[in-house]
Amino acid sequence: MRNIELSDRTKSFALRVIKLYGALPKRAECEVIGKQLLRSGTSVAANYREACRARTKAELVSKFHIVVQELDETQLWLELLTDAGFIKADRLQPLQKESDELLSIFVASIKTASR
Repeated sequence: MRNIELSDRTKSFALRVIKLYGALPKRAECEVIGKQLLRSGTSVAANYREACRARTKAELVSKFHIVVQELDETQLWLELLTDAGFIKADRLQPLQKESDELLSIFVASIKTASR
């Protein structure tokens, strides 16, 4: 996958998370989970952008590991929003699917870069 395409995907993912945060119910619990989601979901794009400027393979792999951690954390917050009944699962399904796909891409990239 080309860097530009992945850069666009991670940025689009961050924008979708931002829009989701804005659409959350105005409840204290949603505010707490939403802010965590906002941090981790937007961090994916920021850390990928940093990875693109890595000076060494080790630095690249390290940044990709951070992207994986942020995606995993984002998935947790999405799960909690649905499990707590704040948002219907079918509404979050496309975002969860994209998160899964990005996670697979970055895990595979780590394996490839580590060889």
